Amino acid sequence: MAPGGFSRLPSGSVVVALTLPHPDAARHGGTGTIRVLVHAANRQRALTRVRNLGFRSVRLTGNAEPPTPDEISAVLHHPDGMVWRRKEACDTDLWQPLSALRA
Repeated sequence: MAPGGFSRLPSGSVVVALTLPHPDAARHGGTGTIRVLVHAANRQRALTRVRNLGFRSVRLTGNAEPPTPDEISAVLHHPDGMVWRRKEACDTDLWQPLSALRA
């Protein structure tokens, strides 16, 4: 279960935001979280896209941390529709493609 949320867009698609442990956190003292944004036709497809990249136990229950308007804009303008950055990052840090995180 991951804290996060979603926003439904006027087109009917959704943007899902998840807070996940950084995949390399074990090498860096077990700390660090990332904010993942995914644009998809529906919530289930968004979660499937994240699971297909190796985050197998991802689930979204509730809507405690929906994406902000800036986050929605970031993911909509990315060709893959999937981006991430460190949760502790400042607003000037760039969003990265999610596929590059698991490479």
